[in-house]
Amino acid sequence: MSEPGRTPSPTRQPEWHIVVPVKAASVGKSRLTRELDALTPGVDHETISRALAHDTLVAACQTVGAAHVILVTSDEPAASEWARHGATVVGDPGLGLNAAIARGLETVALGTPVAALLGDVPCLTAADLAAALSAAVAHEQSFVPDASGDGTVLRAAAAGRFTPRFGPGSAARHETNGATRLDLDLPRLRTDVDDVASLTRALELGAGSATTAAVQALDLLGWAHAGHGPRL
Repeated sequence: MSEPGRTPSPTRQPEWHIVVPVKAASVGKSRLTRELDALTPGVDHETISRALAHDTLVAACQTVGAAHVILVTSDEPAASEWARHGATVVGDPGLGLNAAIARGLETVALGTPVAALLGDVPCLTAADLAAALSAAVAHEQSFVPDASGDGTVLRAAAAGRFTPRFGPGSAARHETNGATRLDLDLPRLRTDVDDVASLTRALELGAGSATTAAVQALDLLGWAHAGHGPRL
């Protein structure tokens, strides 16, 4: 594996810090786990869960540099791996997604541009994340909704801080809270994975190497194109 965050790129946004919350693989992605079990019993859920986070973190590190990525997790393998790559690793307080993000935000100095990125965006590229942060610079507070338009994949503050309000219906909450909605044409950023349909969409867009390898044996794209899965 190449070292995240060390590849020079004209799209780098080094002034930003990015908080990425990742649940322990043993308990994360419960809906995806149920749906995969219904399709193929015995799937290695933990490997898939960690792969989704891995590809997301690679993109984040390539965009801002590993030293500006804050991973909030209770997953020991992920914590050890990303600490070796130079990311800041913070323990998940175990009080839910927003509390985890808030804990990560506490580690970033006031006045530093900071964003919170969901940890399950496996087709994200550094170029797309950099484009979103470039758009966010023009707004003190902003967010990028997910593909449905209802949720949130990225919440950013070019100045000041923010209260994370992720979860179902979070786009409306973030907008009500004063953040500018950025409906960017960045499907790789806006495709977070919660179920088999969104995982298949991520694969169609081009998921990262870890996710692709983790689900290769399932042939989800073949299954979908045969008419058994989500419409692509």
